[in-house]
Amino acid sequence: MAFKDIEDLPIHWKDHEDVAMRLYEKFGDDFNEGKIYRVRFTELIEWILEIPNFAGTREDCSEGHLEQIQAKWVYEWRDNNK
Repeated sequence: MAFKDIEDLPIHWKDHEDVAMRLYEKFGDDFNEGKIYRVRFTELIEWILEIPNFAGTREDCSEGHLEQIQAKWVYEWRDNNK
């Protein structure tokens, strides 16, 4: 299977930083640090599953993955709001 560019690569639950970057791209500054940490995991799972090229399944999700993704999303927000 050939990929046209890096954007075509599949993303999995363990790719916390890639998922966080896609969430920041989607929501931008609509979510600040406080709001990111208050997102319900049930909502977060749905948003992640909607990411283009996301190859993970709901069954493979864990609380640990969601916590890491939230933390990376906060770092991404901070980097873009200096």
